[in-house]
Amino acid sequence: MSETIVVPWYATGFRADGFEAALNEIAQVAMHYGASSFQVYRSEDDRYRFQQFVTFEDHLDWERYWEGPEMCAFRARHSGWYQIPVLYAAWRCTAAGSIEPGSAPHRAASASNSAHSPRFEAAEVEAV
Repeated sequence: MSETIVVPWYATGFRADGFEAALNEIAQVAMHYGASSFQVYRSEDDRYRFQQFVTFEDHLDWERYWEGPEMCAFRARHSGWYQIPVLYAAWRCTAAGSIEPGSAPHRAASASNSAHSPRFEAAEVEAV
């Protein structure tokens, strides 16, 4: 069963733009270690905050990537560019969805048409 490793990175002062470029480059290396996908996100609210997502079928492949020569060199070369410690965690996806570009979105059935969906009427909501 696949797992996604989430690595929270936090860049140090005035290093965020350079760190973004370096992180985007090293994230791609995961594909050489058997990753099925990778993403790097940068926060719109806090421009120093990054999230790296890497999906592997086998956790050992993640460990090979994280402890591999490329990632070790990246962490050494950019050690002053991000805050330590970097505490990653493995996550298992329990639900997902997407819409392909150019396709029309499908609408879910409304709650009033489903006997199993919770339904709230305005009269049921009490003011606190």
